[in-house]
Amino acid sequence: MNTRAPMIEFQDVHKYYGEYHALRGITATIRAGEFFSLLGPSGCGKTTLLRTIAGFEGISSGAVLIDGKSMENVPANKRPTNMVFQSYAIFPHLTVAQNVGFGLRRDARSKAEKDKLVEEALEMVGLKGYGPRAAHAMSGGQRQRVALARALILKPKVLLLDEPLSALDKKIREQMQVELIKLQREVGITFVLVTHDQEEALVMSDRIAVMFEGEIAQLADPETLYRRPNSRRVADFIGVMNFLPASVTGEANGHIQVEAAGLGAFEIEAAQASAAPAGGQASIGFRPETLTILYEGQTPLDRETPGTIEEVVYYGDMTYYDVKLDGVDVPVRISMRNVFGRPVLDIGTRTRVAWSPGALVLFR
Repeated sequence: MNTRAPMIEFQDVHKYYGEYHALRGITATIRAGEFFSLLGPSGCGKTTLLRTIAGFEGISSGAVLIDGKSMENVPANKRPTNMVFQSYAIFPHLTVAQNVGFGLRRDARSKAEKDKLVEEALEMVGLKGYGPRAAHAMSGGQRQRVALARALILKPKVLLLDEPLSALDKKIREQMQVELIKLQREVGITFVLVTHDQEEALVMSDRIAVMFEGEIAQLADPETLYRRPNSRRVADFIGVMNFLPASVTGEANGHIQVEAAGLGAFEIEAAQASAAPAGGQASIGFRPETLTILYEGQTPLDRETPGTIEEVVYYGDMTYYDVKLDGVDVPVRISMRNVFGRPVLDIGTRTRVAWSPGALVLFR
């Protein structure tokens, strides 16, 4: 059980822009020292919610608390927060050190003390010795680190990250994800990340709030979100999820009897249902890696069903197959790791697919 104290609390937060209802009764807690992500499609309200923490946006009703104190009428520059923007907002005409120390320009400390803080901040983000360099000559990944150092030098209680990695190419972005995780652990402060990248949120976060249309649809740790999404909409947004039409045929002793196209009749635990079943039509969801294509001589550990391979996409370490299960109109996506000795199958191959009822989620 997590016993960390709350750092940020949203209490029934609403935000209107004229008639537009941007935030709709947000109630949630972000813990001290947590790496927390706000995830959702464009226009869902995640950046607006982040800006209410920073004080860049007022709220129409409700309350935002930071470290137990209401932020009502507290301006942005008086809040214990700092933000790293998507564009980094680096001053190109200043050196790296001048950028990092910009927030200290009105501080009463001596120049020697300020220079020491700048060097410590640069070392923290892996840029020791870069202080004299021109900021405009830095790479995208380096500018991102400069922006982090500038935010961290003021020692905020909360660091707000507004899609800070979106401008980087894939390889550098993945490297920076790992560096941010390590940095957050080292400094121990609360990080709140806004992103529309599901993989980024799953990799970096202790917990994630998935948002749609100004509301939090589900707030959970990454594994729960991925394996037990509470709605078909969340499941469809987080990663790749296959869906098959199904019907609920009964319920007893904490188990639900289901019949699904391509899979037949089976039983799952009630905890695998996203809503209480009441009979009738539903759908079954499962991730591509929870199904296995059986090769010659293999036997399933649980169940198997026949199908035909309709598409093959080779990614080096993985191959993704679209398999049309017998009796199902739409193919399902199956991922298989390309281990030594395992052949890549051709389109049109008849195959057997192994699956387990324990990997399924029932959606109503």
